[in-house]
Amino acid sequence: MASITLGGNPIHTSGELPTVGSQLADFKLVQNDLSIATLSTFAGKKLVLNIFPSIDTGTCATSVRKFNESASTLDNTTVLCISRDLPFAQKRFCGAEGLENVINLSDFQEGAFGKNNGLEIIDGPLAGLHSRVIIVVDENGTVTHTEQVGEIANEPNYEAALAVL
Repeated sequence: MASITLGGNPIHTSGELPTVGSQLADFKLVQNDLSIATLSTFAGKKLVLNIFPSIDTGTCATSVRKFNESASTLDNTTVLCISRDLPFAQKRFCGAEGLENVINLSDFQEGAFGKNNGLEIIDGPLAGLHSRVIIVVDENGTVTHTEQVGEIANEPNYEAALAVL
């Protein structure tokens, strides 16, 4: 369990992030067209998983915009933006913002992705949502970088995530 903060107040996650060098667990997440994406959907690609509580918060929206900007210059890399938001909200946000370089995926059905990767918030006002996390994996699904952002309102370290690609 990780101890993080929301507005300086302590809250906790369901476990620990995958360790660098481990294989990212397979997942089933809902795409904007309501089809299911799994890890094998992105086989052979490096992945940046930008995980956050909700697209409708300022910091989460900023992270999607910043990774969208970076994604256009990354070789053989896909940026996945993952939250428990409904796919409709994710699609609306990216459409309104003109963001075309990231893929939004929703964990709204069961929250299994958050639980399986130790990043579900388990207490406080955001219980049940995902904490702010970055996970980077190589073409083989091996974890090369993780970051559990200590204060939910803070942005992740974009440079550190992109440096391992």
